[in-house]
Parts: sequence; C-alpha cells; structure tokens
Amino acid sequence: MTDTLSMETVDLAAVSLRDLNAGLHAMKGRSGHVRVLNPRGAHSLAAGLDADLTVEVDGDVGYYCAGMNKRARVLVRGSAGPGLAENMMSGLVHVTGDASQAAGATGCGGLLVVDGNTSARCGISMKGIDIVVKGSIGPMSAFMAQAGSLVVFGDTGDALGDSIYEAKLFVRGTPKSLGADCVEKPMEDHHRAALFALLEKAGAAHAVDVGSFRRYGSARTLYHFHVDNASAY
Repeated sequence: MTDTLSMETVDLAAVSLRDLNAGLHAMKGRSGHVRVLNPRGAHSLAAGLDADLTVEVDGDVGYYCAGMNKRARVLVRGSAGPGLAENMMSGLVHVTGDASQAAGATGCGGLLVVDGNTSARCGISMKGIDIVVKGSIGPMSAFMAQAGSLVVFGDTGDALGDSIYEAKLFVRGTPKSLGADCVEKPMEDHHRAALFALLEKAGAAHAVDVGSFRRYGSARTLYHFHVDNASAY
C-alpha cells in the first residue's frame, strides 16, 4: 500500500478501503496529497488521520468520514453520511454537498465546512470545533454545545442550542425554535469581526453580509440546579 500511496491517485475500485486507511495512517509525521476515486459511500474513509495530508475524495462517503481528524485537510466532492468529522481535533474538513446527522459532533478543534445542508444534531456536544454550514441544519443541533462556533447561512430545525454552554451560534435564517436555555443575544461589532474572520477561514467571507446574521447562546440559567427550572432539565 505504501507504493500505492506514493501515487497521487488511489482508486477504491482497485484498492481496499482498509489498505487506503492503513496507508494514510502510516504517513503520520509526513506530508502528502492523495486523491481518492470511486469512494462509493465507503464508511470511515480517512478517519483517524494525524498528518499534514491533503485528501481529496471524488464522490459520496458514508459514516464517520474524517472522524477524529488531526492536522489533515479532507475535501469531499459529494455528500457525507452520519458522523462526518466526529470528534475532530484540528485541520479542515470540507464537504461540497450535504451531510447527514451529527456532523461535527463532539469536535474539539479545527474547521468543518458543509456547502449544502446538514441533518439533525449538527454540532452536538461540540467542544471547540468551528462549523460553517452554507445551507440549513436539522433539529437538536448544537445540543449541549460547550465551545466553538456554529455558523448557519440558512434556517435551523427545532430546539437549536438545547442546554447549550458557551458555544457561539450565528444564524442568517430563521430557527424553527430554540432549545432550553438558548436565547438570542446582541450582535455587536466584535461579534461581527469574529464571524468575518471565521468566514474568511472558510473561504466564504464575501458570500454573505455578516450584518445579516443573528447571534444565539446560553442564558446561563441551567448551570446550577434550581427548583424553578426543574421542568427545563
């Protein structure tokens, strides 16, 4: 597989997914650029990377693509199944199509960009990852989100930011409803500057006006138990 990875292109019609991932893992500590053809919805493609790699995937991927990503840049020219970039640590994951549920879940760092829409639970329990979704997102997104930013160009489903901690939510469209302890907050100049900087990293700074976004975050009423809030827990 080392010989295969020395090539610029790996065709999964001819090379097994196991061999591809093993070869990518063997490149820890090195840099490289790998193009993957015929992914055909393969699960866990490019998961667990820890290297300065660029991996370009031409087609749709299945579950847990780029999960636990560290340092690598993963570009998927297609759509992704559940768990995209789950528990991501650093680097960049970019999907040109849509992503299914739990995109960026528990992510601790790095940047996830989805050009299309994401399904339910986008960014749940996020712990430092930045997520930019150029379409809309599904219900229960940013549930128990602790740190990082979630930027949504479109609308959101029910219960956005339910039980949120200190993550920052920026939505250009309309939330269907806000979850427990999630409230709209003032959008001040330093928030717009931070949002613009994040959109620059995502290559979308000039695609939208940062002034068209609204900011949401924690009301901080659920940090400590109080009997008056018992119904919200």
